[in-house]
Amino acid sequence: MTCRPDHLTITAPSLQAGKDWLFERLGIDPQQGGEHPRMGTHNLLLRLGASIYLEVIAVNPAAPNPGRPRWFELDRLPADATPRLSGWVARTQDIQVSLAEAREDLGVAMPMARAHLQWLISIPEDGSLPFGGAGPTLIEWQTPSHPAQSLHDLGCQLLSLELQHPEPGRISELIRRLGVADPEVLVTVTAGSSAGLVARIRTPAGLRTLGPD
Repeated sequence: MTCRPDHLTITAPSLQAGKDWLFERLGIDPQQGGEHPRMGTHNLLLRLGASIYLEVIAVNPAAPNPGRPRWFELDRLPADATPRLSGWVARTQDIQVSLAEAREDLGVAMPMARAHLQWLISIPEDGSLPFGGAGPTLIEWQTPSHPAQSLHDLGCQLLSLELQHPEPGRISELIRRLGVADPEVLVTVTAGSSAGLVARIRTPAGLRTLGPD
């Protein structure tokens, strides 16, 4: 079964902080997304292709505590933290099959909904990022069209995603087992002293890079 890059995740202490951080790097403001009641979070969105986008996500201060660790390690984020590209999500047609094929602990599939969207997504019980963010979160959309198709096209496109990790062989094997491939996005694995991501994005102002500062 093939998995494809679905979206990138920018975690931030607030949506405004994430919006400002992204504008400094891309020169573009993401559009309003929505709320995730089950996780107590909300987001902003930026289209990066016909079926891929970027998400700025933060704890929603107006939402009740979800009673469990929030996804993408948001509960561990200090109030003065710098926003960062912290994770990526891979799309699959059958999340249970992909979780089994991964042979790594990527979490359990949980049902989610926001407005008219419904999906299953893999979330570790402690809310952690798989392999510190180098490993993918898995998603299975249960709606007829991909959410990127309803976002404004501001001329941005994801060209490549580099997965950095101290155990590059393990990440490469995980990517192979999941069948991660996309004709428009080059996904590579490199050795790094710590886990990290580097995304190269074409914008109306030229090529821009999101990654470790």
